[in-house]
Amino acid sequence: MRILFTGGSGKAGRHATAYLRDQGHRVTNLDWAPSDTPGIAHLTTDLTDAGQVFNACRAYASPDELEPGTGVPQYDAIVHFAAIPAILHRPDNETYRINTLSTYNVLDAATKLGIPKVIFASSETTYGICFADGEVKPDYLPVDEEHPTVPQDSYAMSKVVNEVTARSFQARSGIDIYGLRINNVIEPHEYREMFPAFMENPALRRRNIFAYIDARDLGRMVECCLQTDGLGYQVFNVANDDLSVSLTSAEVIERFYPDVPLKREMEEFETFYSNEKARRLVGFVPNHSWRDELAQ
Repeated sequence: MRILFTGGSGKAGRHATAYLRDQGHRVTNLDWAPSDTPGIAHLTTDLTDAGQVFNACRAYASPDELEPGTGVPQYDAIVHFAAIPAILHRPDNETYRINTLSTYNVLDAATKLGIPKVIFASSETTYGICFADGEVKPDYLPVDEEHPTVPQDSYAMSKVVNEVTARSFQARSGIDIYGLRINNVIEPHEYREMFPAFMENPALRRRNIFAYIDARDLGRMVECCLQTDGLGYQVFNVANDDLSVSLTSAEVIERFYPDVPLKREMEEFETFYSNEKARRLVGFVPNHSWRDELAQ
């Protein structure tokens, strides 16, 4: 597939674009900063500028595309990861402006130019726990896509707005638009750097609902969505299968969630950030666990 990927120079994007490249896709990165991933074309783009986005969506990706003499080829899909990645990077209103406007521009261009699929990065923060002022606990466990999304912060607000915007564009166009509520992204080198502290002090993982997603498995999830057609508008939690601490699920519940209702029985080390819908609808099966990484 010929894929336009926004934000491919960022932490999650670097791994996802490399994964898609390795699956045989042709990937063009739109970002402020160039990608250092080999085999990925790059076009420096301000995604808050609608004209630049429309132009980039109908542009050659590299000189070899000039050779057939058949005009600019069409993109098969857009994967939109570009965003201010969290609070405290920019003033709150600027985070909100950039994230919502860039997403609107990408969806507007995709639907008007006939690109049949958009996969966009939403966030675990939509559930209102990660960046809350003080402690906010889930309404129930495990947290699935039906859980309320009522955040307090500008970053998560922008992600909730982006989901509403995406649903509206899908209703108008009929194309497939899938939102990924991505949990805390962990790169391979970060297991040894970060996880020993999580084992010693599990409370460090409370704001992430004790979950995580390996950056390589995030690329796998994107590929699963690219290969699954006809679902219309969907949002998916994206997390690995296991907890990010060495406690059992029962021990985490006893220590941190004694009064939070359970929707069902939990397996011994099962994530509280349910990925069941992604498994069921697009066939997502994570391959990487911190337990395996630390055992190497």
